[in-house]
Amino acid sequence: MSQENENSLTRRQVLATGLASAAGLTIAAALAEEADAAPAKSARMPVAFLPHGGGPWPFVEMGMNKAELNGLAAYLKSVVTLPKVAPKALLVISAHWEEAVPTVMTSAHPPMLYDYYGFPPESYKLTWPAPGEPKLAMRVQALLENAGIASAADSKRGFDHGTFVPLKLTYPDAQVPTVQLSLKRGLDPAEHLAIGRALAPLRDEGVFIVGSGMTYHNMRGFGNPAAAPTSEAFDAWLRETGTLDAAARDDRLKNWSKAPAARLVHPREEHLLPMMVIAGAAGADRGKVAYNGTMMGVRLSAYHFG
Repeated sequence: MSQENENSLTRRQVLATGLASAAGLTIAAALAEEADAAPAKSARMPVAFLPHGGGPWPFVEMGMNKAELNGLAAYLKSVVTLPKVAPKALLVISAHWEEAVPTVMTSAHPPMLYDYYGFPPESYKLTWPAPGEPKLAMRVQALLENAGIASAADSKRGFDHGTFVPLKLTYPDAQVPTVQLSLKRGLDPAEHLAIGRALAPLRDEGVFIVGSGMTYHNMRGFGNPAAAPTSEAFDAWLRETGTLDAAARDDRLKNWSKAPAARLVHPREEHLLPMMVIAGAAGADRGKVAYNGTMMGVRLSAYHFG
């Protein structure tokens, strides 16, 4: 962003703050109104739900099937080409962060959060020094507030492995400003669809919204041949669901636990919930299956919209 644009944005923020004080509005509401009134300056961004794999898998030896890993790694590297123009920032909804209300990281220089255990020492030396973007964090809170969704900010939170592991493949130079947004405890799918809908305007503001989770996440099933049929059944349902029109898609996602083998595939659904946020942000855009492969013998898929 140029110095002129930075100064211009600062003036707009000051103006929004002043208007908020005069009218008795919150700063977030004033900023949201100001941003909504501004003309779109970027091509509409797509949204994506991607599987991030297990732990630090692309960067350390874990004794896993190389063909499976290479397929997922190749897909994650290809995600950089999904936006037609380079994004101004990334907003990542990771399965590895839950809070009482959706919470956004606000640090200008987020640290690393090695939220995995029992891996080789080099796993805890990985770096992905993408800058944060406090202005985007403020905008996220403004949009949520306008939708009647309470939110919070965290100035100390670092990038967890749901963000830095896949994006270290997608954006290895770590130059795109990146903000993480948490899931909401309770993991209600309708609430997460609503969160995504509230955030959809970011797509016209140069922000690439990414959901990072897994379409299969039963730790007892990885590497167990008996789990393959259940993973195949659920993934077939999800591939059909993800490509439906928005109304049918969202209705099925709200009732995902009725899908074939749903609770065998997701005993706890935190790794599926980023998909709901992405589907909400997708709006009327129909999805496509962007990746379909296996990891440790169970079926995984990725979805792009827009």
